Amino acid sequence: MKKLILSAAVLLMAACAAHAEKADSTKPTTIQYDDLQIDDVKQVKTLIGNVILTRGTLLLKSPKAVMTTDPEGYDFVVLTSTPGTPATFRQKRDGAGDQWVEGEAERIEYSNKTDLVKLFSKAKVRRLEAGRLSDEVNGEFISYDSRKEQFAVKNTVTGESKPGAGRGTMVIQPTIRPAAPATAPATTPAASTPPATEK
Repeated sequence: MKKLILSAAVLLMAACAAHAEKADSTKPTTIQYDDLQIDDVKQVKTLIGNVILTRGTLLLKSPKAVMTTDPEGYDFVVLTSTPGTPATFRQKRDGAGDQWVEGEAERIEYSNKTDLVKLFSKAKVRRLEAGRLSDEVNGEFISYDSRKEQFAVKNTVTGESKPGAGRGTMVIQPTIRPAAPATAPATTPAASTPPATEK
C-alpha cells in the first residue's frame, strides 16, 4: 500500500474520466426527518432527527439539516453532526463499472446549483470501485466539485491553508492487476538411444 502525507497546500486530485451521475440533476429531492419547521418568509426549512436527503443517486444524511432556497429556486443545505454521528454523503459516478464517492464530516454544505459539497472538520472523502476502496483523503476542510471531479483539501475548517495548522493524509490502494496466465513447464526431448551395431 502506498501512503502519501500531504502538506498544508491545496490538493487538487483530478479523477479519471468519470463524473458524478449526470441524471441526478434532473431528479426530485426527497427528504425524510423526525421534525420539520418551515419559515416561508425567509425560505428556510429546519429538519431534525435522522435526516435523509436523496436526489437520484445522491444521498445525504445527518442528525440535523437546514435548507434555504434562493430566489431562483436552488436549494442550499447545511448538515450538522452530533457526537458519534457524522454528517455523510454518497453519490454514484458516471462511467464504466460501479463507481461511487462518499464522505463524512462534522458539517457538510451542499448546493444543488453548483453540485459542490463542502466538508468541514474531521472530513474524509473516499472513492470506491465495485465496492472496493480506491483512495481516501482526510483533512480539516475538503471541497468536492462533482461536476469537475476535483477535490481541494485545506488544513483549517475555514477553508484556508495556514502554515503549521495541520497536515492532511491521502491513502492510495494498490492497483489489482490480473494474474498472468500459467504456462506449462518446458519439456526437453527424450535422449534417443543409438541404434545397435552388428558385429
